[in-house]
Order: sequence, then structure tokens, then C-alpha cells
Amino acid sequence: MTETPQLTAAHRELIDQVLDKWSLQVLEALCEKPSRFNELRHAIPAVTQKSLTATLRRLERNGMVERVIISSRPIAVEYRITSLGETLEDLIDALLRWSTVNMPAVQRARARFDDQAHPGGTPS
Repeated sequence: MTETPQLTAAHRELIDQVLDKWSLQVLEALCEKPSRFNELRHAIPAVTQKSLTATLRRLERNGMVERVIISSRPIAVEYRITSLGETLEDLIDALLRWSTVNMPAVQRARARFDDQAHPGGTPS
């Protein structure tokens, strides 16, 4: 009999780091093709340079992304999804499908909650 996995602090930390705001978008972009830093900034216009740098380092530390030095003039760095990172693609796609299918129900639930919490409109 297989034990049900327990959500430990280590699991929570990893899941938080992989599914955070910018990591999902970086992983999605890198699943499509390897990219240089500025290509990623262009693909994710809302991300700041500091946040993208931190996200790439975190994903690299967790083995999801690798930095590859391209020996050209000038030398360039390209980011690529690793085989471990590729294992997330189906999971991310499943979450996106789930959120697309269920977004209308979530929006209705939010509206009901907001109406009950603040009848007659939101407080100022």
C-alpha cells in the first residue's frame, strides 16, 4: 500500500518557489524555447529585472532551469528548461486548464462573498 504524501515544510517551500507569480511565466516561456535574459523580460513585460534575476536563480538552484554560456562575441548567457523542469509542463498545463474551466465559478463565488461581506458596495 502506498502512503499518501504529506505536505511538509520542504514540500511547501518547493511548491511556493515553483508556482510563484514569476516562476510560472518563466517556466512557460522556457518550455517553448531557450531564451536570453532580455528575451524573457520582453516575454514577461511586467517583471522587473530584479524579480526576473531572483526567479531565474531560484529555478536554477532547484534544478528547473540551467544557465548556458554561449561562446560568441560578446559572450552570451541563455536560460534553458532542464529535464527536471520539463516534468512540470504537464502539471502547469493541467493547472491552467483547471483555472480556465473553473474561473467562472470562482468569479461567482467571489462576487457572492463580496456581496455578503459588504452589502450595498465596497466600503471606502
